[in-house]
Amino acid sequence: MIGPFSSKRTVTTAIGIAVVLIAAGIILIVSTNTQKQESLATPSPQTPYRTQEAIGTSVEGRAIERFTYGNGDTHLVFVGGIHGGYEYNSVLLAYEFIDYFNENIGTIPQSMSVTIIPSLNPDGVEKGAGEAGRFNAHSVDLNRNFNCKWKPTSTWRSKTVSAGTAPFSEPEAAVLRDFVTKTKPTAVVFWHSQSNAVYASECYNGILPKTLDSMRAYAQAAGYPAVESFDAYPISGDAEGWLASIGIPAITVELSTHETIEWEKNLAGVKALMDYHQTP
Repeated sequence: MIGPFSSKRTVTTAIGIAVVLIAAGIILIVSTNTQKQESLATPSPQTPYRTQEAIGTSVEGRAIERFTYGNGDTHLVFVGGIHGGYEYNSVLLAYEFIDYFNENIGTIPQSMSVTIIPSLNPDGVEKGAGEAGRFNAHSVDLNRNFNCKWKPTSTWRSKTVSAGTAPFSEPEAAVLRDFVTKTKPTAVVFWHSQSNAVYASECYNGILPKTLDSMRAYAQAAGYPAVESFDAYPISGDAEGWLASIGIPAITVELSTHETIEWEKNLAGVKALMDYHQTP
């Protein structure tokens, strides 16, 4: 990756077709390739598995990829870029973690597997870092298209936004639904920006208690405020709420700006979450 907020590491997982984001003079490159690299396909009995594949495509046919490390039963999933280019630093952070685990796969316990979906809304990334980049190619807010209190329209700040024609009407939301249904993750983390907090998740039955534990573990280690309920404005159809409704704890990690990735803070948060879920 190229940009003032990337680390010295080279993101070797990101090659192929590049999407250039220009925001306030900042140029970042995020990959949307579908090719596998040899370095991701050479596990040994002493080394956890590393696999990469496209799990679906966007409205405009761009690949939505997942990178999985390890093969343990405890499965943590991290998702970036549900709001596309508008929250491009969540995509950048996800690719930094891909690079990190490529170099430090031994940090993943044998009982655990970690999946990163770096860019759930690649069409929004293509649109760029303005508000239009928040939405997919159908101009739908993907984080309003899940089956939790879904309505055809929802709210973002003071604006009314499209939530699609039905829950999971958008291919990107359906991709995540199908992946979750197939893999049944232990917990899910969504990276967003820029509210500077970690939120629990809730749906019809209120906050899922298990979510609070994940929220506290990540927030305390990363130094973000822990907030049980998002109350800045009413929302419906969010991915985290849908996961809560099916019994999977999910948290929202909001970076403090739309530019920085706050690498050390989030590395501490991810490690703490891994430690928590490794504990019997």
